[in-house]
Amino acid sequence: MLEQLLAHPGVREVCHLRSTFGFMAFHGGSLEEMTDVIACAAAERCGASYYGVLQPSDLQWHIPSHKVSPSGSPALASFVEHVEVVITVHGYGRQGLFTSLLLGGRNRALADHVGSHLRVHLPAYDIRTQLDTIPIDLRGQHIHNPVNLPPQQGVQIELPPRVRGSSPLWWDWEGPGHTPHTEALITGLAAAASSWPVAT
Repeated sequence: MLEQLLAHPGVREVCHLRSTFGFMAFHGGSLEEMTDVIACAAAERCGASYYGVLQPSDLQWHIPSHKVSPSGSPALASFVEHVEVVITVHGYGRQGLFTSLLLGGRNRALADHVGSHLRVHLPAYDIRTQLDTIPIDLRGQHIHNPVNLPPQQGVQIELPPRVRGSSPLWWDWEGPGHTPHTEALITGLAAAASSWPVAT
């Protein structure tokens, strides 16, 4: 399925191999808006590796995470082989959870570590690191989910529209740069990645 998506006109795949800490956003572009921008910016700030798939404005093709396989992309395969641990950035929107950031994935120590940094930078948000407080379908526990493929596995972070700068709250935001909440999120993610002990 990933191979078919990558062959679609206008879809872009981006891969930068830097340190062995990685960020991913394979539902980027028009599908889960701003996830690729956030993941890429956080990776650049701390020298981490980055993999993203960006869909054009006329496409919203959702491939379930557990079906996003390295077998469908040499770039994704090289990324997964290169990194030791990863944060994947996703977007979601659900009634009652508009200020909740959900930290799933199988590396629970990293989830707690990232959560502690995000609580400092985003004190007005509900940062959830306990799996039983996260909807089952957003926990990122499937063994074939790319977040769980590196040796140390990783954290799947689900972001509501507000912190991505794509909610009506920011209708009059003209910049420069990202919204204050998005900027704080990127800063927190980069700080968490920089202070996590992995080989470079």
